[in-house]
Order: sequence, then C-alpha cells, then structure tokens
Amino acid sequence: MVFGLLGEKLGHSYSPQIHRYLGNYSYKLFQISRENLKSFLESKDFQGLNVTIPYKKAVIPYCRKLSPEAKKLGAVNTIVRCDDGTLMGHNTDYFGFQSMAKRVRVDYCGKKVLILGSGGASNTVRVVMEEMGALPIVISRGGENNYQNLHCHSDCAVIINATPVGMYPNTGVSPVDLRQFPKLEAVLDLIYNPSQTKLLMDAQALGCQTENGLWMLIAQAKESAEWFTGTDIHDHVIAQIYPKLKLQMENIILVGMPGCGKSTVGRLLAEKLNKTFVDADAEIEKVAGCSISEIFQKQKEYGFRQIETKVLQDLGKRSSLVIATGGGCVTMPENLPILRQNGTIVWLIRDISTLPTDGRPLSQNSDLQKMYEIRKPMYERFSDFSVSNESTPENAAEAILRQLEVTL
Repeated sequence: MVFGLLGEKLGHSYSPQIHRYLGNYSYKLFQISRENLKSFLESKDFQGLNVTIPYKKAVIPYCRKLSPEAKKLGAVNTIVRCDDGTLMGHNTDYFGFQSMAKRVRVDYCGKKVLILGSGGASNTVRVVMEEMGALPIVISRGGENNYQNLHCHSDCAVIINATPVGMYPNTGVSPVDLRQFPKLEAVLDLIYNPSQTKLLMDAQALGCQTENGLWMLIAQAKESAEWFTGTDIHDHVIAQIYPKLKLQMENIILVGMPGCGKSTVGRLLAEKLNKTFVDADAEIEKVAGCSISEIFQKQKEYGFRQIETKVLQDLGKRSSLVIATGGGCVTMPENLPILRQNGTIVWLIRDISTLPTDGRPLSQNSDLQKMYEIRKPMYERFSDFSVSNESTPENAAEAILRQLEVTL
C-alpha cells in the first residue's frame, strides 16, 4: 500500500521521516500541479494521503465522506481510500494543534488569545481555542482586527502565529512587536523551520512560554498514521519521535577560542549524526575569494566580521548542519540570534596554553589569556552548554552527544 504527501510545491519535507517512525508502509511525496489534481485523485495510485497547501479545500469535492473535524474546519489534510474505492476526508491538524496547545502549560480558559493570520491554519487554531474556553481574536491585514489596531488588544495573554512570517528562508523577522503586550504569558508559532523564529526568541526574552510547530507536525502525522493503518497509536509516540526529529533537523554550532578543536570535533559529530559539516572560516574564504589572513590585511578585523556575519546568516537558517565557527564570532551580538534560530550552541573549552596560533591572525598578535578573559562571558552568553576538549576529540564529541540527549 502506498501513502504520501500531496502538494503543489513540496520542496524538502520531513513527513517521510516521521512516518517511518509511525508505521511499516511506503510513504512518497506527490508534487502535483493544479491541472493534474483531478486525474491524480481519481487514480488508484495511493491508499492514503496527507494534504498540504494549497489543496486542503480543493480535495473536498473528491471525498465521498468527510469526518466531523473536516466538516467543522472546512478543510481536509488526510485522505484514506475506503473499501469501496471512494475517498474519505479527515483533518488531523485539529488534533495536532490541540496537542501542541496542551503541551504549553497555560490555562487558556477565559483569556484573550490573538491569532495572527486568517488562512486555513488560523481557522483550525480558532476552533481549538474556542473549545478550550479561550477568547480568540483573529488578526488579519484588512479585517476589523488588524495589525494597525493591535493596541486595542494589549491585554491578550497568548499570541499564536498562523502566518508564514519568519519561516525559512525569510527568517529573522517577526509579525508583531511583543513589547506592546504586558500581560503576555505564552507565544506559539506554527512554524517549525527555523525552530526558533524571531517571534519566539523575542517571547523568550520577555520570559514567556514558547512552542514551535514541530510538536504539531508530529502529532497530526500520528493521527494520520492511525487512519492509514486502522490501528491506534498511543500519544506517547509523539514524545518519542520529537527529540529524534529535533536532533535530525537542527544545527549544532561549535564556538570557542581559536584552536580549541572545533573543526576536528565538528567533523566527528557530523559523521556520528549523519549531518553535513561546515567550517565557517572556509566558507568566509570562499565568499571573499582569499585567505583569512589576506582579509585581515586588506579589510582589518571590522571588514572580516562583516563578511563573517553574512556567512553565518546563510548557514544559521539552514538545517542539519554541524558548524565550526571562528573564535571571534561571539564578539558580534547580532550573530547570536542568527545561530540560535535553528540550532544548539556548544562552547568547546581547551586550556589556553595548548592552543595553536599558526594561520590565526588575531591569535598571533594578541595575548591569548587577555583575549580569553574578554571573550569568556561572550561564550557563556552564546552557548547552551559547554564541553571540555582537554582529552581527545572523540571524548568531546561523545560528551556533546550525551548532553544533547538531555537538552532535547
């Protein structure tokens, strides 16, 4: 039996990986144009489908039956073929978002919830919030409640982003300024790539609870798999898949003094985790068309840092990388959100007296102890945790893996 994901432009999807955890069945990506949608749905080429943008409403006429959730939301994201060959439409986004909302420890009952966006995902969020006793208000560009009169809702307790603002590749932007909501308790973002949108990072800076869309993605897939296989799957499977997929998707970024072993340890980590290793300094040389030393000679440290930040902007928004950064990237505060948006930052520590200086312009012309004293609080602020590289690179890599299991 063949199952899969139906959409117009799918690009990279994590659905096949998730469904490999959920059942022993073939799961494919069906990228179908609008003009071929009818013939595809009337074919016998599949037993069940997940449906994504822009077809969640378009598939409804081809479904002989709709589940109560699909009728309520006016959208279908799961299709199964019945014994008589007809199609049944269901909506597992309802369960997915409900599970995501419950994961955040907030009592929604009686509280004002702003839902950013008025598309199909927004409708699902609104229905779930209403059923959880909240007072949802949909914010749209041109409706009665819009982005120009947000001041009327400064008493909201929860904000939920159901727009694509901040999604890869257009990261680093937020749909709203959270500082205008003094009673804000939690922010949920249906986006899962990057794992930390600017909206979520802004919320964390204000002390709010946050949650991205990865849990919802897995939860809705879990219920889809139940429809595909006709078997019950316990909800605890969501929690089992979540850290595995999170580790697979996110970057691991190594920071630390020049010569502390970031590249060596990074390559070992990439091999163990089947990720792509990237040396940020090597990428900088590609962009500049010359060596690091030549950049310093021609443009001094300031010019180098500008190039470095541009390179990190590109790397930071990508997924499933192990990135070895230059020792001084932490001196530029703007690099922190760039790296944190889609990864875990690890500070690799090694005794200053053992650090090599060959080929490192700043190390050769500086007092390394003074450099370390200046940068130490910066490494602390950037990193999620630190690991010693005093023993062997293999031991350091294993220590990072153990800590990642705890962190994730």
